[in-house]
Amino acid sequence: MIGQREFNDIVTTYEKHGWVLRRVLLSHETRRRLTEIPADVTTIESDIDAAWFSRPPMAGEISWEIRSLGPTPFALVEFVDEDSPDFEDVLEAVKQRMIDSLSQRKRLDN
Repeated sequence: MIGQREFNDIVTTYEKHGWVLRRVLLSHETRRRLTEIPADVTTIESDIDAAWFSRPPMAGEISWEIRSLGPTPFALVEFVDEDSPDFEDVLEAVKQRMIDSLSQRKRLDN
C-alpha cells in the first residue's frame, strides 16, 4: 500500500513534467494513510487507489492520465474536451479500463 512519501514523490515527478494533480481515487484504508492531499484536489472514495492528472494541451484536447497508486506503476492517458457533456463519462470509462487491467494482472500473478 502507498504511503504519504511515495504519493508525494509521484506527484512531484508528474509536476516536473507539467502535469497537475486533479483528483485522487482512494480506498478507505489508503485515505487514512494519505493525510496531506492538497485541499484543491478532489478526493473520491473508490475500490482502487489512483490519481488523475491533467496537462494543458499543446493544441486541442486536454490530456488526462489516471495513474495507479498500487505497487506496480501503471497509467492510462485519454485526450478529452473538458467542456463536453460526456467528459465525466469518458473519465469513468478510462477508470473502468484501469480496473479491468488491474484485475487481469492480479489474476495472472496468482
